[in-house]
Amino acid sequence: MAKTKTHRTHRWEDLPDEELLQVRIRDLGLQIPGSCLEPFVEQLHEELEAKGIAYRPACYLADEWLTPDKIPTIGIPFCLAHPRLKQLEETMMYEVEGGDPDVCMKLLRHECGHAMNYAYQLYRRTRWRELFGRFSDTYSNSYSYQPYSRRFVINLEDNYAQSHPDEDFAETFAVWLRSDSSWQDKYKDWPVLKKLQYVDNVMRFVADRPAVVTFKGHPPYSAARMTSTLAAHYERKRRILGSEFQGYYDDSLRDLFAADCVGGSAPRASRLLRAHRAQLVNNVTRWTGHRKFDIDQLVNRLATRCDALGLSAEGPQEDIMVGLTAMVTAIASNTLTISRKRR
Repeated sequence: MAKTKTHRTHRWEDLPDEELLQVRIRDLGLQIPGSCLEPFVEQLHEELEAKGIAYRPACYLADEWLTPDKIPTIGIPFCLAHPRLKQLEETMMYEVEGGDPDVCMKLLRHECGHAMNYAYQLYRRTRWRELFGRFSDTYSNSYSYQPYSRRFVINLEDNYAQSHPDEDFAETFAVWLRSDSSWQDKYKDWPVLKKLQYVDNVMRFVADRPAVVTFKGHPPYSAARMTSTLAAHYERKRRILGSEFQGYYDDSLRDLFAADCVGGSAPRASRLLRAHRAQLVNNVTRWTGHRKFDIDQLVNRLATRCDALGLSAEGPQEDIMVGLTAMVTAIASNTLTISRKRR
């Protein structure tokens, strides 16, 4: 009898990056049980139990953080299931979303909020719509937000609660679920307290009730069914992120600044950006009409990237500032938005 051919790649964790990138994602054989993700899922379940909630949304490995639309199941990036894949993610994307334990739990609670919303169809309730808005509102490719608004909780970065009513609920749920959030005290003088109190009341109502919506079958974007290689995965991921990708402006920065020379007298490029930060922000704001907060954040991101690339500011400072101002203005005019990530 002929032997059945297996597609699983053994000991892929020992491969160098170049070879690992050629492995198909489904051939990695990843799963949550027994992985470094299991303790985080267990903590989520413990927090739900502490709140008296019987329902446990299913978790699975996906290509990124998400809860499929109206499907009560939580997708977790497959790279978080193994240290070697987290290392590769850091190399390819310069960051690992959820790689920090505290951030990982924030994201899990957020996705759990979506799952609870879908499992009990809370978005259909009149009071839900009164507090959070219309679930049917269209998601846009970008959103504006008020950084210091007290009508929204703070959990994820970029004031994510302000991007859509569904995200507002998920963020409010995440803050409510965390055992040490002390939300009653922290938000007692904020208008958002009404949202937190609503979540508290509605969760007590559904606590021991079976879910209205359940899901069986293969969830979308499942890593276990992905036939693409890791290389193809990262190529697609970088393309989707576009200007949000941390390395997107590397070529422009290298054209403007010089590679850092050991022992050289030229100042670090990041130091130049930060020293002239106020001037840059004022000038670019005046010419583009963007908020100072957004331009300030952009300048900070560019300065951080200059440090990562080891760039220095060689040559006449006036010429460099002219080029830098033009570059920041072009970025702000053409691409400065806060992208909605698929949660």
